[in-house]
Amino acid sequence: MSLVFSTPINIRFAHCDPAGIVFYPRYFELINGVVEDWCAQALGMSFHEMHMVQGIGLPTVHIETDFVKTSVMGDELIAELRVTKLGRASATVEILMLGQEQDLRLKAQLVLVMAQVKARKAIALPVALREQMQKYLTA
Repeated sequence: MSLVFSTPINIRFAHCDPAGIVFYPRYFELINGVVEDWCAQALGMSFHEMHMVQGIGLPTVHIETDFVKTSVMGDELIAELRVTKLGRASATVEILMLGQEQDLRLKAQLVLVMAQVKARKAIALPVALREQMQKYLTA
């Protein structure tokens, strides 16, 4: 059985447009925050360690997103992340954002690619990182 990474998200004033709902580009910032938290909390390698110490990164190279239901300031969401495909240099992940009643607000599929920051080219996932990602791979 694979693991699911879960993290809370509080919808703040800064996330919302004048209509009081989350402005859709802010979801992309929230999605990136989920990936960053997953790396630090579940994979054992923070973005700081990746970028500033090792000179590698895990940029999003493709994203598909369904905005299912609106969220408003004050909502408390739960983000869930699963790995759906793991390659030599890439990981495809699914992120769901759920409301307090488990109602689906957003569904996203991202392709993340391990890259050398300065050279801006794909490299193989480090073995330790890949092993941790494997734990989140759905059957």
